Amino acid sequence: MTAHLTVLGSIESHIDGRPVPLGHVRQRSVLAALMVDTGRPVTTGQLTERVWGEDRPRQARATLHGYVSRLRQALSDTAEVAITRDGGGYVLALADTATVDLYDFRHLVAQAREADDLRAMALLEDALARWSGEAFGALDTPWFNSVRDTLDQERFAAQLDHDDLRLRLGRHSELLPGLRARSAAHPLDERLAGQVMLALHRSGRPAEALAHYQRVRHRLAGELGIEPGPALRQIQAAVLDPDHTPSVSRTSAPGPDRSHRAPATPPAQLPAPVTTFTGRHGELAQLDELVGTAGIIALTGTAGVGKTALAVHWAHRVRHAFPDGQLYANLRGFDPSADATKPAEALRGFLVALGVRPDRVPAGLEEQTGLYRSLLAGRKVLILLDNARDAEQVRPLLPGVPGTCTLVTSRNGLTSLAVTESARLLTVDPLTSGQARALLTARLGGPRIDAEPAAVREIAARCAGLPFALAVVAARAAARPHFPLALLAEELRADSGRLDALDAGDPATQVRAVFFWSYRALGADAARVFRLLGLHPGPDLAVPAAAALAGLPVSTARARLTDLTRAHLLTEHRPGRYTWHDLLRAYAAELARTQDTDRERAGHRMLDHYLRTARRADALLTPRRAPADATAEQLADHQDALDWFTAEYPILLALVARAPAPDVWELASTLITFLDRNGHWQALATTQTTALEAAGQHGDTAARADAHRGLGLALDRLGHHARAHAQYHRALALYGDLDSHWGQARVHQHLARISESEGRHRRALTHARHSLDHYRAERDTAGQSAALNDIGWVLAQLGDHTAALTTCRESLALAEAAGDLNGLAHIRDSLGYVHLRLGEYEEAASQYRRAVALFRQTGDRLSAARGLVRLGETWQEGAHPDAAHDAWLHALALTDQLCLPDTDPLRAGILNSLGPHALSESPS
Repeated sequence: MTAHLTVLGSIESHIDGRPVPLGHVRQRSVLAALMVDTGRPVTTGQLTERVWGEDRPRQARATLHGYVSRLRQALSDTAEVAITRDGGGYVLALADTATVDLYDFRHLVAQAREADDLRAMALLEDALARWSGEAFGALDTPWFNSVRDTLDQERFAAQLDHDDLRLRLGRHSELLPGLRARSAAHPLDERLAGQVMLALHRSGRPAEALAHYQRVRHRLAGELGIEPGPALRQIQAAVLDPDHTPSVSRTSAPGPDRSHRAPATPPAQLPAPVTTFTGRHGELAQLDELVGTAGIIALTGTAGVGKTALAVHWAHRVRHAFPDGQLYANLRGFDPSADATKPAEALRGFLVALGVRPDRVPAGLEEQTGLYRSLLAGRKVLILLDNARDAEQVRPLLPGVPGTCTLVTSRNGLTSLAVTESARLLTVDPLTSGQARALLTARLGGPRIDAEPAAVREIAARCAGLPFALAVVAARAAARPHFPLALLAEELRADSGRLDALDAGDPATQVRAVFFWSYRALGADAARVFRLLGLHPGPDLAVPAAAALAGLPVSTARARLTDLTRAHLLTEHRPGRYTWHDLLRAYAAELARTQDTDRERAGHRMLDHYLRTARRADALLTPRRAPADATAEQLADHQDALDWFTAEYPILLALVARAPAPDVWELASTLITFLDRNGHWQALATTQTTALEAAGQHGDTAARADAHRGLGLALDRLGHHARAHAQYHRALALYGDLDSHWGQARVHQHLARISESEGRHRRALTHARHSLDHYRAERDTAGQSAALNDIGWVLAQLGDHTAALTTCRESLALAEAAGDLNGLAHIRDSLGYVHLRLGEYEEAASQYRRAVALFRQTGDRLSAARGLVRLGETWQEGAHPDAAHDAWLHALALTDQLCLPDTDPLRAGILNSLGPHALSESPS
């Protein structure tokens, strides 16, 4: 059955022309939110924000699941549309993206940009016919409103392209009514003004064309403080010259290069655009002109001038021209409370987004850069590098291949990028008085601005045209709708000594007075929380951490964070997680230094919270008995621990770098398992080196032992085996001096694994047996299970399958007693291998199936894929080719979810096993 879904108007679904009931408006909005990101996973948190905004119900997650269930039922009559689970969210999967009118519209527009005039005009007519009203109908949440604005811009651009073609084909008379109506709605759009002038002139009405030019010119000067651009002036000159016939050129950009297959899920990392973005028409036009000719564009200007807002807004506007994805990194070049992002750190995130497995990311910067450029070759990708410190920070992140566009923002001039990399520099100046007025109008409404023109002019002048300062003033005015703007202007005037510094000096102190107005309006409790937030290392924080920092109950802390969000001093960028501008953080820290005598205690409370919760999370991952601690976040299971570490580890890394010595090495120790299992091996090496230095300065033997073990593990994973052996043996000696059986057991485990990987099976067996002895002395059941599994695996490699089977079964019983899901999964995998080598195919398959189920339960999709590969090999050897084929297809699907490239050894092996038609198949 043929399905058709619409968002370019009302949200509807039809199957074979028959309307499908989608339920009430909130339920339909869930489908619309998924349609915008067709084929890409949308987390439940993102869906909740999109559907409800700040007005989410108490049971939002459960309500959302109910909506999805009913939508699935409504769409169950067609195989062309499916809503599937993906990790922590959902994916709308389509047999053909043309099923959704939005993608059909974009496809037609892209085709038009490569066709001749007549064909292009027909294609654009078809594209515009896909619209039946405002996108998303009456949906009204911040996210839908933002996306609606972007789609309106795409529709407007397509309409302008269509009108250009009609003008070029001589249809000027029939165009005039529509052009006049559009011009009234968009009076400052110069391209549209030029079309009106051309249509009037060609209809024999040159005087009206010139009059229209003068109206547009006066409006541009009055509202934006600019003159018409060169294109409009050329049309005016042509109208004035009776011997010259003005022409219109086709302005649409060339279509995307389709010669390379895009990844299954192109990255879409752009931050959400500012919903009240206004002005910047000149800069946007310059960016539009540069995108086709410059591979690197640098936006530079002073702090708070709006570089990031402009860059993000423009990137969203043109993202359809980059179908292979958009990458984003905040380089934190001028963050007052955190170190600048290292190029290797940013590259690692980009490589993973482009499909590289975390454990396959090269260790060296040069190798990372080479792989990055290879992956981008032949792709159309937009890269936004925000808040760069200098050119040297940027250079390793430049793709250096055609088809990509790199947009950089920085407070520095980046002149050397123009000299050596042919970057085009664009200075972002403060807003003109007209643009500042437009910004305030967008946030406060026209009537309030029109009522006090003198006060508005003074506010714009006192804020020096900085959008950030204007936004803070507008937030305070919006919070007090009956507060005269003249009083705000008077307060600005009273603090003029500091506000005059907005045009010079240290950017970190330039908006202190503006921040103070919003701060002063806070209640005493909210003001105290705001000050103490300046002690947090960022980049964001969750409610429990804020509660610990302020010494408040969680419910009270959440209420104070809500107060700060309403005052626009914080942003809840994800449900339950808050972030804030770096200048606001610096201001808060300054207030804490001058006004809070308990700031040292607050810092200890925050560190203690993270340390206690990290201990509990690490115990759940390892597993060990979780410490009973009522002050830690109450994590229930393995998944809770994994989610917590995933959200908090950047903060934990920052704390390791600055905490007092005893806390440094203990916090670093809790991170070892998480950083190792998630492939963050460079970060693991850094934290353990820091811990080792601190422990050495204070002569703490236990801390030194832990740090040597963690550093050895990082070097082992990074392929530096000789250095890893040295670290392991130092740790082993120190644990021996301490008579620590647990420490010696862990190190022998590591030595067994590294020896086995080097083909030294007898040495591996010796280490595994030593590990078992120490775990038995420690009475660690889970540890004994892991050591026995290691012994069984090595025995299997040595060909002693009977002994291996006995040992692994003993390991299995202990893991079941300890409730170690991760251990159980690996033991089942070992048992599958042993039974396969014994020719017992049915039992081997049973063990592999159980291993895969456990790996899925613990979220280890990579191990699950490997288990499915071995399950397929088992069925193949057991003469069940269809079952083998099915297992490999499911393994392939997991590698799709992991975004592994076809060159990855695991994926390449699966494709080789499946044969030439693998990519056209999907698991049942």
